[in-house]
Amino acid sequence: MTRILLYLLMASVLFPGCSGCSKSGRMRRTHVSSAVQPNDEIKNLPAGKTVVQMTKESGVYKIPVQINGVPMDFIFDTGAGLISISNVEASYLYKQGKLTDDDVIGTSDFIDANGNVSAGGIIRLKEVTISNRTIYNINANVVNNSKAPLLFGQSALEKFGNISIDYKNNTITFE
Repeated sequence: MTRILLYLLMASVLFPGCSGCSKSGRMRRTHVSSAVQPNDEIKNLPAGKTVVQMTKESGVYKIPVQINGVPMDFIFDTGAGLISISNVEASYLYKQGKLTDDDVIGTSDFIDANGNVSAGGIIRLKEVTISNRTIYNINANVVNNSKAPLLFGQSALEKFGNISIDYKNNTITFE
């Protein structure tokens, strides 16, 4: 059994439930221990503005994102420290060859909106793309709950620079 699948299996047994979410299913704050630091790099971010259409679902705004070339809709969550995906998405990415054993960084403690501390898995996403903007080598949390929402958090948002939201037109602008 490969290292990532073994890790995901062990993590779901050792740390059942959502490792980074509150009871409402939204992660408010996360913390990556000092032992785990992102190795992020930005290349070829275009000058000017990029406007992306958001969709509103059940009171939250989602944006289209490609993770290692795979399209997904993420909740735009400025309260989440990291990008957060469930173990289902991580397994899917692995089976498609979009995550490898080398992308598994380890575990870290996360603090949810209720102040509870939980362990979770940390992986490296090689490419995170929104429209025509791509950032590289961004750390993400693997939540050990198959129903956990996809959260687009600060580990990626801060790399995209200035962000403005137009709620009237349901758009987000990256500058």
